[in-house]
Amino acid sequence: MTTRWIVLLVRLPAGPSRHRVAVWRELRRIGALSLGQGSWAVPDVPVFAAGLARATELATRAEGEVVTLEAAGRTAADSRRLEELFAAARREDWTEFLADCGKFEAELAKEIRQAKFTLAELEEEEQSLERLRRWHRDLTARDVFGTPEAAQASQRLASCATACEDYAERVIAALHGTDV
Repeated sequence: MTTRWIVLLVRLPAGPSRHRVAVWRELRRIGALSLGQGSWAVPDVPVFAAGLARATELATRAEGEVVTLEAAGRTAADSRRLEELFAAARREDWTEFLADCGKFEAELAKEIRQAKFTLAELEEEEQSLERLRRWHRDLTARDVFGTPEAAQASQRLASCATACEDYAERVIAALHGTDV
C-alpha cells in the first residue's frame, strides 16, 4: 500500500527571523521531514494534524502563507524513498533518545557513587525520567513505519526506570538510616 503524505509549502516574510524559527521548530518538533527550503512532509496520519495546524497558525500570524497538499510518490521507488527519508529521521531521533538515556543512567550512577541521597535529588531524577517517558511517547507516536530502534529505546527506558527505582530505594534507606 502506498503511503499518503501531507506536504506543506511554507512562505514567510524575510523578517523578523523569529517567525521562521518558530515555524521551523514546530515542524521539527512533530517530526516533519524537510524536503527543501520551505517544503515539509509528514505521513497523512492523525498524529501529525495538531502540529501541522500549529505550524500553519504560526505562519499565518507572521503574515506568511502555507499551502497544504496531499501527495504520494509518483512511482513505487519515490514512495519508498520518502519512507526511507522519514524513517532515517526517526532513527536519528531514537539515537538521540538513547544517548539521553545513557546520560540519565550515568547521572544516577554518579549520585550513587557520591552517596547523594536526598529527596531533592530524587525529585530531580524522577522529573528527568518523566521527561524521557514523554519524549518516548512522542517518538513512538510519530514513528509510523516502526523503525527497529524503537524496541531498543523501549528496553532502555525500562532500564532507566529500574535504575531510578533503585536510586529511590537508596534515598529512602539513607533517610531512614537503614541499608538497601
